[in-house]
Amino acid sequence: MPEKRTKPSHRHRLRPIGLIGLGLMGQAIAERLCGGKLDVLGFDIASAQRTALAKLGGAIATDVKEVLAQCGRVILSLPDDKVASAVLREATKALQAGQVIIDTSTGSAESTVRLGHRLARRGVTYLDATVSGNSEQVRQGEVVLMVGGPKTMFDQCRNLFRHFSKTAIHTGPCGSGAKMKLVTNLVLGLNRAALAEGLVFARALGLDGEQALAVLRASMAYSRIMDAKGEKMLHGDFRPQARLSQHLKDVRLMLAAAARAGTTLPLSKTHRRILECAEAAGLGELDNSALIRVLGTLNSAPARKAKAQARRS
Repeated sequence: MPEKRTKPSHRHRLRPIGLIGLGLMGQAIAERLCGGKLDVLGFDIASAQRTALAKLGGAIATDVKEVLAQCGRVILSLPDDKVASAVLREATKALQAGQVIIDTSTGSAESTVRLGHRLARRGVTYLDATVSGNSEQVRQGEVVLMVGGPKTMFDQCRNLFRHFSKTAIHTGPCGSGAKMKLVTNLVLGLNRAALAEGLVFARALGLDGEQALAVLRASMAYSRIMDAKGEKMLHGDFRPQARLSQHLKDVRLMLAAAARAGTTLPLSKTHRRILECAEAAGLGELDNSALIRVLGTLNSAPARKAKAQARRS
């Protein structure tokens, strides 16, 4: 059955919120915006994602250009900075002076700054509004936004940010949001890896996993990642809130940024190796908590293959 085209209403013509990218994070943002009674005009290359937006009450655009042509504020929720830059480049003619692009993708600060300069030449304001939290936390309105770009435009967008975040923090000029996201993801990812290793260690010692998690939560070792990922790790529930391969991409960005800054991240280097082993074992599309499956088996054949690939890269 052909997909039903949702026509924008009169109110949509009066500047709906644009949303480009309707994956895990984009759908969660759409739920919050539509639930807040905002008009949303969205697009994704996947028909299933477009249908999901229509079920939420959002309007479906025929392509990215239509979103940019009709919306004053456009949220990007794309896999990375390269995809975001390519999408905007292909739709350059649809950009409008006075428009605001709010990019929630995670990428390199250098790429983000270049994109901001490129858009500024067309009179478009660019905010790198990176998200600390996963798609489920977006649905709960519990994420923190770290936003780089002009402070005046950040202030003007606060009323939009409050629909899908707990807190929005202005981090400085364009590119600073991307930098802060890497800092927060470094600590978050290592917390997750430490939890996974701790649970594997507890099992190896013959301890009950549920009890070990309860003790960790009650002790000074506690971190909020235990609430989000502990049960998933124990019960092998790896339905994705945030995909493992996405975090591996982020860790590689961290290490590259550290090298440019003249510093080293030894714990993150080890974390990258673990994630590469997990991806080589076919876990990349699962939730990032699935890294627990490879801990304790880092000398397996897939792990050795991943190490060899890492040395060649």
